[in-house]
Amino acid sequence: MAVNPDLIGKTFAPATYAVGREKVREYAHAVGETDPLYLDVEAARAAGYADVVAPPMFAVVYSLPAVWPALFDEEVAIDFARMVHGGQEFAWGPVVVAGDEITTTASLKDVGERRGNGFYVFESVSVNGRGETVCTGLWSNIVRAA
Repeated sequence: MAVNPDLIGKTFAPATYAVGREKVREYAHAVGETDPLYLDVEAARAAGYADVVAPPMFAVVYSLPAVWPALFDEEVAIDFARMVHGGQEFAWGPVVVAGDEITTTASLKDVGERRGNGFYVFESVSVNGRGETVCTGLWSNIVRAA
């Protein structure tokens, strides 16, 4: 397996995601969230938010459009037949609400090889329209040795 540490720091094209009220509700229902802030506009407004609040892990929905092309980058050259998900970590900033436009930029944070296995860590930084970082994510992937 040949990993290229010279690619560390490579940044990929940003992706913008418009957060929709129904998408937030659908996500909340899909993951079993029952908090009215995620489902009910009036409850969210009564709590001081402009619209329904996206559950924290909705970050995957608005981040993935930027991370996906990084995973498929020809220079990074991940062998998907051997790839397994290593983990994810997120650090959240201000909440995301329906109506926000979130722009995410992904970069290759780290790459290395141990025992013939490739280790790839991508970082995503998601910013709302007010310039606030709403989420930073680390996406770790392992490519098993042949």
